[in-house]
Amino acid sequence: MSNKRTKTMSVGLVVSLCIVMILVTAGITTYLVLKETYKGSAVAYSNQLIKDLPSSGLDHTIAKFFYSDEEIKSIKNGIDESQVIVKSEEVESPDGIEIHALKGSTYQAFMMIVKNPEDLMVAVNPYLDSGAPGPSLEEYIEMYDGIAGINAGGFEDAGGKGNGGQAWGIVISEGELVSGYPSEYGPVIGINGQNQLVVGDMSAQQALDWGVRDAVTFGPIFIKQYQNVFDSARLAGLNPRTAIGQRADGSFLLLVMDGRQPLSFGALYPDIIQIMQDYGAMTAANLDGGNSTVMVYENETVNSTVSIYGARNLPTAFVVKAGE
Repeated sequence: MSNKRTKTMSVGLVVSLCIVMILVTAGITTYLVLKETYKGSAVAYSNQLIKDLPSSGLDHTIAKFFYSDEEIKSIKNGIDESQVIVKSEEVESPDGIEIHALKGSTYQAFMMIVKNPEDLMVAVNPYLDSGAPGPSLEEYIEMYDGIAGINAGGFEDAGGKGNGGQAWGIVISEGELVSGYPSEYGPVIGINGQNQLVVGDMSAQQALDWGVRDAVTFGPIFIKQYQNVFDSARLAGLNPRTAIGQRADGSFLLLVMDGRQPLSFGALYPDIIQIMQDYGAMTAANLDGGNSTVMVYENETVNSTVSIYGARNLPTAFVVKAGE
């Protein structure tokens, strides 16, 4: 009888210990997951999460395990993600280019101001739509004797492995339609013979008739004649972004915004609009982003690219030619 009791107690003790160990392990795992979510390595994401917390409820209670009331208040009172909270010193280089480092609560970004509008052009894959890979941005800059550039229009990119050989929609180079059909209609982002940024939904033939010399297809369009024309129903999540704008003095605004990274979660369309408006853009539009987002100046990549495959092959790029 005593042996039975001892055996029963031993089995019961083992089961109890197992249950305790499972609960402890689950508790530790849950704590680590919550800590990584609320105060982890993805700083931009965690800060945004705290900023959006309701004033009470389970999420707020969990956050208080990792932050004091003062810290939560400080994060909540921070500048909105659509505002620039860090800006580099404005120093103009001899080639008429300025690059400003910007930072919002969910992104890091770079604005390149090209003071000489005649220096900006669309570089095009010479074997476009043949299936042959497009050059990288660095190669485009070298091919066109440039000094700087950003990625431009969209392309077929299944699984993030596109080779830049097939462009989306309309592509115009030096006044000639090199991809798409005259009747093809879509969002065109281009430069006309007067070095003015032209943006809007139009056919390829309309763009040519209006004197567009270089153009790509992407979108959405953000600003026309200083007015925000963005359809808020098209809101998308935080991502790397590339955009182009132009001021009344002719200066082009080339913007890249890092994303999908621990220190830069990404940007929303309204973030781009706010920055472009802050820089006085009278016209602005979105370019291809995501893995393709890249800015190069003087043989150096300015931003932190996110593509795991290295420098992307691109069908088109905006290149800043070296001044005379």
